[in-house]
Amino acid sequence: KNSPFECGFDPKNLARLPFSLQFFLIAVIFVIFDVELTLLLPTILITKTCNILNMSLSLNIFILILIFGLFHEQNQGSLNWVK
Repeated sequence: KNSPFECGFDPKNLARLPFSLQFFLIAVIFVIFDVELTLLLPTILITKTCNILNMSLSLNIFILILIFGLFHEQNQGSLNWVK
C-alpha cells in the first residue's frame, strides 16, 4: 500500500515487510504437533478408568496418522530449510 493512510501522513516504511513462507509453514507444523501433544497428555490421567486395549488401539491409530502426516510433509519438502 503506497498511498497515505486515513490520517493523511505519508508512511516512512512500506506497509508489508518481506516474510518468508518457510517460517510460516514451520510455525503451522509446530502448532499442529503442539496441539497433538496437548491431546495426548490427558490420556495418561484416564488410563486407570478406561479399557487399556481400546485406549492403546486408539492412541496408536492417532499417532500413526500423525507420523504419516510428518512423512508426507518431509516428502513434499516442507521441512527442508534450504530449497
